[in-house]
Amino acid sequence: MSERRENEEQEVKEYEEEEEDTDTKFEPGGNTVEQPAEDDREPGRRGEEEREDRTSPDVLEAAEEAASDLQDGLIGPGNAVEVGNLVATETQADLSHDAEQLGEPQRTAHVGNSTATVKVVLVPEGHVMTVAFAIGLSIAQLKLHLANELRVPADVLHIFLDGRAVDEQQSLMELGVRPNGSTRMEMSSIDPDSHPLRPLRPPEQDMPDVITVRVQTEENMFREVVVEIERPPQQKAFLGGFKHRLTGAQYHHAAVQTLPKRRADRGVVLFSRNTQTVQLQSEAEQCPLDASTQMTGIGCYVSCVDDKLVAPGNYITADQYHEERRRAVLVLQTFARRWLALQEVQRLRRDRDRRLVWLELQETKRREEKEEQLQDRRRRWVNPRRREDFDLLYHALEKWRGEEEQQINSSLRGAERKAALCFLLETETQLIAAIGHHRIAVQNNNYDKVVRNLLDKSAAPRQWRAADGRLIEMDSEHTVRAAELRELYNNLSSESQEQRPEHLLTLRHTVKEHECQLTRDIVDLIDREADLMTRQVKVASLQGLRTRISTLFLQFIKTPAFNPEVAKHLKVPQNPSQLKNDMFQCRGCQRYLQSSDFSPTAGARLSGRCRDCTGLDNIARSRDDFSCYRNILRRLRSDEMRLNRDAKIPFLLQVEDVRYLVEVLWASRSALHSSSDLYSLVFVRWEKRRVWSPWNCILLSKAETSAHLEVDDVLKAYEVTFLRRVDHKHMLARRHFSSVPVMAEHLEPTATIGNQLVSKPVTMATGKPAVHTPAGSAH
Repeated sequence: MSERRENEEQEVKEYEEEEEDTDTKFEPGGNTVEQPAEDDREPGRRGEEEREDRTSPDVLEAAEEAASDLQDGLIGPGNAVEVGNLVATETQADLSHDAEQLGEPQRTAHVGNSTATVKVVLVPEGHVMTVAFAIGLSIAQLKLHLANELRVPADVLHIFLDGRAVDEQQSLMELGVRPNGSTRMEMSSIDPDSHPLRPLRPPEQDMPDVITVRVQTEENMFREVVVEIERPPQQKAFLGGFKHRLTGAQYHHAAVQTLPKRRADRGVVLFSRNTQTVQLQSEAEQCPLDASTQMTGIGCYVSCVDDKLVAPGNYITADQYHEERRRAVLVLQTFARRWLALQEVQRLRRDRDRRLVWLELQETKRREEKEEQLQDRRRRWVNPRRREDFDLLYHALEKWRGEEEQQINSSLRGAERKAALCFLLETETQLIAAIGHHRIAVQNNNYDKVVRNLLDKSAAPRQWRAADGRLIEMDSEHTVRAAELRELYNNLSSESQEQRPEHLLTLRHTVKEHECQLTRDIVDLIDREADLMTRQVKVASLQGLRTRISTLFLQFIKTPAFNPEVAKHLKVPQNPSQLKNDMFQCRGCQRYLQSSDFSPTAGARLSGRCRDCTGLDNIARSRDDFSCYRNILRRLRSDEMRLNRDAKIPFLLQVEDVRYLVEVLWASRSALHSSSDLYSLVFVRWEKRRVWSPWNCILLSKAETSAHLEVDDVLKAYEVTFLRRVDHKHMLARRHFSSVPVMAEHLEPTATIGNQLVSKPVTMATGKPAVHTPAGSAH
């Protein structure tokens, strides 16, 4: 290490002595070498002001520390320097000094290994490439290096120096480039069309290739150092560093910025196979096979001082040994089986606890569902909104009337009974009138909701999903027109009296665009209201006129000629040909209505009376509530969709069909424990491996459903009597639905049915179950 440091100090002293002679140097011929032009001069010779602009304070501080370390010989791989790949080289004054050094043959070999900065200008693009190149190498090798960088053949490159072609056999040292100096060359391509010269990486504008740093060596003594910026192709690892507290300069490990030093070859093999493997040696040994004991005899005496007396122990036979082993094995098995028994008991206990928790959760869930149904029923009683809610009210009224009439007939006689029945009839009439008034108010409120829903649908923009999942909306001219009419209708329905004349004027201009009797009537009504408003008529007196205007304007909105978008949402199609095969006559009200106004059954047959007549007959006569059957059908469909998404039969059934199955076939009771609570009864599969159908179902309570669904084979789980009763109900279901073409497609042909498929179905005439069977049929 000392010899190496002394060599470095000697080189630094020689460079300092060479820099002292900065005036002029003479060539061997006696001529002086002129200073290079401003453009060709080395970086760092353009003045102090320009150097200060290009150099930051942090870089100056790092260069000063690097220069001082270089003089002291302390820079090594472990020292910390400032961030940035800075390679410092000394700048020289002129090219004459280079020529003088090139004339020294004894130092040529040493100087030829030094590097210099070569700036190559790519003609005609003007891009500049900067490379560090050994000055002892030839121009041909430089061309090969540049051709490899530019990805072009080397034979198409021409290099010029000061406008003159350069011989490829010359080296940079012969051209006057001195160690750690710089030069500027031009390079062009012979075939620019096929092999243009373009740099593979765009030049970085934020950092130049070479900068000049002014370093203070002593007091009032400065040195200019040329620093080449190296851009490594890969990201270097962060090896640590520190930050100056006062200046804020950051210093990183020197290995991040400088090339690693190569270790000197000491001529000693550091790794050898002998240091890693053991030395083996083969050697044979003879073991004695025969042994003997020497005893005292004639001519031989053996001392018995060291002899020991050995007493024999108990002899253990093979049976005793095996018996001892068997007992030990039994002990091990006892403990092992005890441990396994404990594990099994704990598993059974956990299963029991989970079962109890699950049963409790199921019971809680059933209790909450029942409570929710009761609360929903009370809410529908207090605030009815739909037709089903009013059916529930009438059903409760009929139930109350029947109880009161039964109590009167059982407790009163004669005139008192008649008076009580008259009072009961009068009370029932008042309750029916109150329900009717409330129903009219609800219908008016629902009518406003239906109208506004129709307007919102017609004014809604077109929507679809894009390929990336985004929802795209588009407004057409028809939807914009519908939105304008909707806004105008909402303004007319508002109670703002100040803006009423403005809304009427807008409505007048809107309807006058189309000339017909409807628009003329609307214009006349608008003029009449405007005239009455100028006379300051009371608002209550104008309410009827305003209702007529709103009604006519709604009719105007529903006309497809004025609002084309509304045609898609009207119930009555505008094309009369579409009504030809879809109109039926109601036998109750004698009106011709569409098929959607009738209640279909599972056989896709329409009943003779429309929905309104059927509902009116129910209110006047039986006053039945079908909400419980509707809940059973809704739960059946949801359960089957969860088990089989291809289920069809539950969606072919209607509420009337479910009512027939519950009341007629299963007598409104659970098949197992005869539970009669309709809100807790559900339909499940009889054999869970087959799809649900009226001939593969059983009516159970919610508490019995979970236990039945765990049965794999119903023939082994239930008694023969119960199996026969269930089979009989399935046979009746097959008979009832065999006459329905849609349901007959799903019937399974069996040999035990016989001729029952040709029997007449069970019908319900007035809500009371009635079974019609032929005289010759027997069960």
